[in-house]
Amino acid sequence: MKNISYYILAFMLLILQSAQFAQSKKVYLAQIDGEIGIGLAPYVSRIISDAEKNQADAVVFRINTFGGRVDAATQIKDAILNSKVLTIAYVDKRAISAGALITLSCRKIAMAPGGSIGASTVVDQSGQKQSEKYQSFMRSEMRSAAERNGRRTDIAEGMVDERVVIPGVNDGSRLVALTTDESLKYKIADVSASSLNETLKAFNLEGAKIIEEKSNWAENLVKFLNNPIVSSILIIIGLIGIFMEIKAPGLSFPGIMGVLALALFFGSSYILQLASVIEIVLFIVGIILLLLEIFVIPGFGFTGIAGIILVISSLFFSLISSLPIFDFSSIAGPIVQLTVSLLLVVALFYLVVKFLPKSDRFNNLVLATEAESSKGFVSNPKYDELLNLSGVALTDLRPAGMAEIGGKKVDVVTDGGYIEKGSKIIVIKTEGAGVVVKLAKA
Repeated sequence: MKNISYYILAFMLLILQSAQFAQSKKVYLAQIDGEIGIGLAPYVSRIISDAEKNQADAVVFRINTFGGRVDAATQIKDAILNSKVLTIAYVDKRAISAGALITLSCRKIAMAPGGSIGASTVVDQSGQKQSEKYQSFMRSEMRSAAERNGRRTDIAEGMVDERVVIPGVNDGSRLVALTTDESLKYKIADVSASSLNETLKAFNLEGAKIIEEKSNWAENLVKFLNNPIVSSILIIIGLIGIFMEIKAPGLSFPGIMGVLALALFFGSSYILQLASVIEIVLFIVGIILLLLEIFVIPGFGFTGIAGIILVISSLFFSLISSLPIFDFSSIAGPIVQLTVSLLLVVALFYLVVKFLPKSDRFNNLVLATEAESSKGFVSNPKYDELLNLSGVALTDLRPAGMAEIGGKKVDVVTDGGYIEKGSKIIVIKTEGAGVVVKLAKA
């Protein structure tokens, strides 16, 4: 009897220990659904970082997507491959295009019955196939992800390039897209699971505590600021604010708004790895050169042109994709966006100067009061009192130059001949601000 009681007690203790062990396991859950945008990368990186910091047992990515931006997918791929905790992709319905790259980057893959994965050729926003540069890049990304996790690289490449012939899978006439059963057959997926719990059970994580984290306000803000319309508005506000502050120092509010808008623009681009410190430095240097041109080196010359080029270049490079591919298709969108933004900047500033001169805040931008001659303002000085006076040419007159007449330095012009410096001259005519001289007789 004692032996039976001993075994029952031991069995109960074993059950309790198993339950306690299961509860001690932690799994982080991240959602990858809808279109894959550049704002998704910081969210995935944070989830993985939190999982590592809190010594989680795994990170599960519930995936249901038709794809999206390749640069975003490559950033997510790098974060997953560098993860120190187990990464599991649970394909709940589909992982198409960029979604397939993210899925292949995970160490373990579970797919729901009736799911699909593949069809990862790179297309533009209109659905047209991109250039071979993009296809080659995507093939290498898919191949390296599959290779890293011990999966078939030929099938991974076939998902991007229909020309890849795979006996029994593809004859070279279509892109590879596999169902759940086919994925299991060709060792792309590890298990079939109809739910998240089945997925956890398949990888010995049954009963683990699931920590599901949504994107936080900061990640949502960065995603919002990266919207092409919003980023264009930030560029417009930033440039107009900075220009108004330079034009009329002391306005404060436009300058503050301009700096804030540009900080949000460059800050969000930096977080999303579109802009680097280089673009930010280029912009600052460009503004400094423009200030030098306006206040130190008057005259629109090299300094001003260089400043404008640096400012525009910094904004442009902060808009383009972080992919190591540079052709017209990759920059067409940013070119249009920046061109429209700059045209709106010019148009809006023109409207500000034209229609708001009577506002106290904008009076510094334009000459708002009339400069009347009765108050001592003159557009051109008159030299009638110099008529018939003699003087000396301070420079060679070819025919224009400088002369001293009646104790004043005056811009003069000869009646057509050349007069050497130091020669005696006489004023023969004054026409408003014009003084005409000729060589005086010895």
